[in-house]
Amino acid sequence: GLMSDLLWADPQPFPGKSPSKRGVGYSFGPDITESFLKRNDLQLLVRSHEVKDEGYLVEHGGKTITVFSAPNYCDSMGNKGAFIHFDETCEPKFTQYEAVPHPNIRPMAYAAGMGGLFM
Repeated sequence: GLMSDLLWADPQPFPGKSPSKRGVGYSFGPDITESFLKRNDLQLLVRSHEVKDEGYLVEHGGKTITVFSAPNYCDSMGNKGAFIHFDETCEPKFTQYEAVPHPNIRPMAYAAGMGGLFM
């Protein structure tokens, strides 16, 4: 449905839309981005929910930005994290960071709640 498409849709480098590589939702091209921005009187699409090696990626001629804040996602991806800040000119400024050293527990043990810490 609509919420799934909004959450899982990812940019692609070529025009149009196609089924997502994730197996759910769609991928959208620069033409789709341009149409969306024009129809909604926007200049930029900022999104997340997709791992990026450097913590962020600017695509579609600078019109689409993906920012991902979780460094070393799932304790295994080796990616940087990033956040975006817009200054008074509305130009995006990115801050990248690395993961901190992992605690001495098995990876992702803490993701299962408190019970996962004692397994």
